[in-house]
Amino acid sequence: MDHPLHDKLFISMAGNIGCGKTTAAKLVSQNLGFELFDEPVIDNRFLKDYYADMQRWSFTLQLEFLIKRVEHHKLIRRVPKNCIQDRTLYEDPEIFAKYLHGLGFMDNRELDLYFEYFDQLNRDIRQPDLIVILEVDNVETLLKRIRTRGREEERSIDKQFITGLNAYYSTFGQVCKKKYSIPVTRVNVEKLDIRSPDGKQTFIHLIEKKLEKL
Repeated sequence: MDHPLHDKLFISMAGNIGCGKTTAAKLVSQNLGFELFDEPVIDNRFLKDYYADMQRWSFTLQLEFLIKRVEHHKLIRRVPKNCIQDRTLYEDPEIFAKYLHGLGFMDNRELDLYFEYFDQLNRDIRQPDLIVILEVDNVETLLKRIRTRGREEERSIDKQFITGLNAYYSTFGQVCKKKYSIPVTRVNVEKLDIRSPDGKQTFIHLIEKKLEKL
């Protein structure tokens, strides 16, 4: 499938911690032949420090993620095939940076500086043709999935933190459409188990139908 404005398609997965973005992105990559750009979590040099002391490391971590994701966008521009990105560039400024600031983990100067960096780095990059927002309403489900995957640095994540993020994600689709003019589709992956054979097939069919409309 070719996008009318580009020679390839670029879609991004969005959603709260533990919702299944990596699983969904891999499904799209494996079944539709998209080049996969994983979320740069494993190699992040500040993540463990961040979860141990958010007050100290929130700004540093957000800047690290911003730079890594902008690098992805630059690579995506050069890759000749369709691309799928595990977590969007826009969740960092519109959800995580604002939420961490609201919790007092970033002060006003840090938030302002972060957005100055974002505005500079966001210029002239290829935006996604579609953002797929994965939704899980039950916070306990998210926490269970986080515990199951067993990342050491995520052990301190609690229900209150995930609940706050879910509130930001509830309006994220509107932000993408109105502020960045990016089409959005929502998939409830609590009701649809994309790890099951039937769920995988349903999810891929849904994505194919959305891509046909681009």
